[in-house]
Amino acid sequence: MDIQTLREQRSQVAAQARQLLDDIEPNSWNDDHNQQYDAMVAEIGRIDDQLERLEEQLKIEAADHAITEQRAKRDGVSDDEADNNINMEKSILNAYIRGGVESLDADQRHYVEQRRIRADLSIGTDSAGGYLVPTDFATRLIEEMKLFGNMRLVATIQQTDSGVPIEWPVADNLDQEGEIVAENVSVTDEDPTFGIKTIGAYKYSSKGVAVPFELLQDSRIDIEAYIVRLLAQRISRISNRHFTLGSGTGQPKGIIPAATKGADAAAVNAIGFDDLINLEHSVDPIYRINSRFMFADQALKTVKMLKDNEGRPLWIPGIAVSEPDTILGHPYVINQYMDAPGANAKSIAFGQLSNYLIRDVMSVTLFRMTDSVYTRKGQVGFLAFSRHDGNLLDASGESVKYLQHGAARAMK
Repeated sequence: MDIQTLREQRSQVAAQARQLLDDIEPNSWNDDHNQQYDAMVAEIGRIDDQLERLEEQLKIEAADHAITEQRAKRDGVSDDEADNNINMEKSILNAYIRGGVESLDADQRHYVEQRRIRADLSIGTDSAGGYLVPTDFATRLIEEMKLFGNMRLVATIQQTDSGVPIEWPVADNLDQEGEIVAENVSVTDEDPTFGIKTIGAYKYSSKGVAVPFELLQDSRIDIEAYIVRLLAQRISRISNRHFTLGSGTGQPKGIIPAATKGADAAAVNAIGFDDLINLEHSVDPIYRINSRFMFADQALKTVKMLKDNEGRPLWIPGIAVSEPDTILGHPYVINQYMDAPGANAKSIAFGQLSNYLIRDVMSVTLFRMTDSVYTRKGQVGFLAFSRHDGNLLDASGESVKYLQHGAARAMK
């Protein structure tokens, strides 16, 4: 089934769910309505699973097109020439991945020597200690990481060519206001509280990835895409964990450790309607504009079952393609590194999640390893390094809050 048909089906079911909510008078919502609504929610979930797979491919295709346009603009060439250059560099990288530097043909070597891809790509041997890849490879790696790390869907992304630390100024001006001044009376000074947050660049490793000889020798396999996906999954998972929960010592400062407590959950292992209301209103109204919830999928399952004080569902499906599903009128994002409800958990975040800054250093080093450890198993090893950092740019501590669960009670 094509993506447009699925979107139309989803819109129809979502519209039926919304109509049910609108048609039922306050305090008239009953178990029959719940059953109808729950069936519609289940159908929307089934369609969403199919849409997710198809939209992932569309995102990859859109990312490839964007890379071509960026390359054309950077090099001052047509889209066709930029696409040809990208394909040449992909062929060079594919040849390198399959057979090492020695496998590059004369045209590929000439291209490297003449073009000096980013002045990084050089002819050498595998034992030279690594292979700096073209910028487009790094871009594709980042795009793949977006598919696996949902912090990248909500954060602000800053890309730099070098990893030199950036001193990022932040100011707290939330509670400050002006004044009325009488004639010939001096104004009062009230300086905002300024701070500096340093955004560096931590070196991430994919760990070694072993690829069988048979796969490398099969020309039908898009080996570059396969390798990029493997590397991106690994780096994305660890960096997304740090962007969410990182301590800030030897790793990025995660959004949860950088945020402040907004509300205490009423139960240790559950999320209630009042918990969401309290968390929402713990964030100042100025920051609630464009705010989102963030939680793990298990928490979403719980929230989808919640009802307001009139017994009506809190989860409202979006009808149009661009209209998000909402909770209390706010969109949400799933992040599997958020805590599940439980003792001392911080299960839900809410606020301006876009205040979190992720920095990507746009150079990736790829190693191809053919030592005896891999050769004896009929494999070639690959290893990538990339550099990233992140922090919540918020001096007030008010733009992002979390729901805090209490400690488990001891059994008597």
